[in-house]
Amino acid sequence: MKRVVLAGLIAGGGILAASAYAVSADKADDKPRCEAGRMQQGEGWEAKRTAHLAALKAKLKLTAAQEPAWNTFAEASRTGPHPGMDRRAMREEFEKLSTPERLDRMQAMADVRRARMAERAAAIKAFYAQLTPEQQKVFDAEGLPTVYRGHHHRHQS
Repeated sequence: MKRVVLAGLIAGGGILAASAYAVSADKADDKPRCEAGRMQQGEGWEAKRTAHLAALKAKLKLTAAQEPAWNTFAEASRTGPHPGMDRRAMREEFEKLSTPERLDRMQAMADVRRARMAERAAAIKAFYAQLTPEQQKVFDAEGLPTVYRGHHHRHQS
């Protein structure tokens, strides 16, 4: 009996693993799987971010006076460090550079990320200052995406 169950589990696991690598032609758009997957992840991330912000806004019960600070906060959280970046073009460009040039380019990209983080931090702090103490408690508990609250890649029982 144990062998039958074990064989069933192994076969089921193999089928799941094989299906995980299958990419339908209509979703791939003739792009390599990893790039198509990144595009789908980006689209999924944007939808999750939008839903998270909408839920947060509802929980905060903002007043009309707080709306401008909310809009600034929401806009600052919208774009990543390299909006519209074409990873394939960047990778091809990096292959043409020497090691010192690559290091300089990576340093410049890190500077852009730091500047974007400073913008986001300023917008969050300005918004947070507009909140009542009760709203601040809600924001502290719900404001950051779950990846920053220690829930990323955790298995639920």
